Amino acid sequence: MTLHHRPVRTASRRAAQTVATLGAAVLLLTACGGSSDSADSKPSGDKPAKADSSSARTRTVKDATGAAVEIPAEPKRVVTLTQEDLDAVLALDIKPVGITNGQGLDKPPAYLADKVEGIDIVGNLLQPVMDKVVAAKPDLILAGDMQDEQVLKQLREITPATLVTMAPTDDWKLFFRGVGNAVNKLDAANKFISDHEAAAKAAGEKLGKNKGAEVSIVRWNPDGPSWMENKQFASGVALEMGLKRPKSQNKDGNAHTPSLSLEKINEIDGDWLFLSTLTSDGAKALKDVQDKPAYKELGAVRNKQVVTVDGSVWSTRGGPLAADAVMEDYVEALSAE
Repeated sequence: MTLHHRPVRTASRRAAQTVATLGAAVLLLTACGGSSDSADSKPSGDKPAKADSSSARTRTVKDATGAAVEIPAEPKRVVTLTQEDLDAVLALDIKPVGITNGQGLDKPPAYLADKVEGIDIVGNLLQPVMDKVVAAKPDLILAGDMQDEQVLKQLREITPATLVTMAPTDDWKLFFRGVGNAVNKLDAANKFISDHEAAAKAAGEKLGKNKGAEVSIVRWNPDGPSWMENKQFASGVALEMGLKRPKSQNKDGNAHTPSLSLEKINEIDGDWLFLSTLTSDGAKALKDVQDKPAYKELGAVRNKQVVTVDGSVWSTRGGPLAADAVMEDYVEALSAE
């Protein structure tokens, strides 16, 4: 059987106007160069810091760990250490001066490739090369969910304005609002989220006979398939569109399950099966299993409703541009019937 391959497309969007919701992982505490107000100050994402020199203006924010960090009020040289951070700043029309390669890749993710041409690569995902970070001369480093304290210490020696932007349980919207606040564009982040949610709902209504279909969302690992729980990124986009998950996959959580054995492969079945891989070993394991009876007997396989998708988008923690790209993949696959 031949899998339908749906290339991920980049969704472009300009965000503007004010949306009142905050809910951000990074909370603004103070404004004005160097001054320090109480940590109990009311969060505010839309008031610029006041100072005579824009280059000297700073704000103090809480990062995803709760630590207070002083950062430029209007950062000019941003370095991102994760694909999610990169996605977020690009969605806010900020071009960083240094980025890392995508998850499982030795290059930036394909869905962002046209937006990052000419930007210096400073390392792999959460593995910065310090000399390259120094050369980028950042005034703000977005460090994703970096947990290595030694690496964080080195980064903060380059610039104290180094933010851990994601907590383990943050979804892409909470994380994106935090990044939006850190770069003084919280209103734009909220607008993007509102537009995405409206577009996803509208797209789901236009799927014809596949409206409300059950979609199985699976990453194939070298040792077998794992399906995504309901709060995991690509599953969340499906639910926004009114799509459903198979009964065996209708579980809360924001992670992938452990890899399944061939004896439990029926757990990945659904009306539609969306498959991704992240490594060459995973791709080989998927190819090897496609000739086995257990795989061929899956309902989605028999009905030729299997779609391969880009794991560097679908199997990540997500971001605003990735969310739109995943939505477009669903539309392209489910509207083709």
